Amino acid sequence: MAAPKPTKPSAAKPAGKAKSKGQADDAKPEKVITENRKARHEYEIVETLECGIALVGSEVKSLRAGKMSLEEAYGRVDATEVWLIGCDIPEYEKANQLNHQPKRPRKLLLHRREIQKFAGLAYEKGLTLVPLKMYFKNGRAKVLMGIGRGRKLHDKRQKLKAATAKREIETALRGRARGGR
Repeated sequence: MAAPKPTKPSAAKPAGKAKSKGQADDAKPEKVITENRKARHEYEIVETLECGIALVGSEVKSLRAGKMSLEEAYGRVDATEVWLIGCDIPEYEKANQLNHQPKRPRKLLLHRREIQKFAGLAYEKGLTLVPLKMYFKNGRAKVLMGIGRGRKLHDKRQKLKAATAKREIETALRGRARGGR
C-alpha cells in the first residue's frame, strides 16, 4: 500500500479579519458616565467587582445625558441583596410626572455567590463597599464597586509623596531618553 501524500495548505485566506484569542465579536468600548476619583484617594481598594444596576427609564435617560454623582455614594449589603445608597441621579426634565427620586436606594445586580463573597469582605473590620465608576457596557448600565479600607491622613500623604517622586523620576528619564542632559 502506498502512503498518502501530505497535502499543502491552500494559499487562499478566509474572507474577513482573523480574530485573536481574547477578542470578542462586538468589542464595543465602555462609555464612562462618571468616575469617583475621590474614592481612590480616600480608600485603599482591596478588590473590585462589576455589577449591574436596576434603574427606571427616566434614570437611564438622565445617565445618557451624563448627569450623575457618586461622591457621597456607598454600598450596603443586606441579607441577600446589595444596595447603592446616596447615589445622585438628577431628575430628567422631559419625564415630568414619570420622574424618579434623585437619591433613592438602587439595587445592584449580582450573583448569589458574589453577594456572599462581598458580604464576607464588607463585614470585616474597616472595609467599606465603595462605587468607583459607572458606565454603559453593551447598552447596559454597570457600576464598578470596590472593597476599600479607609486611609488615614499619614497614608494619604505617603501616597502623594510616592506619586510625586514617581512623576519626577519619569520626567527625568524622559529628558535623558531624548538626549537632553
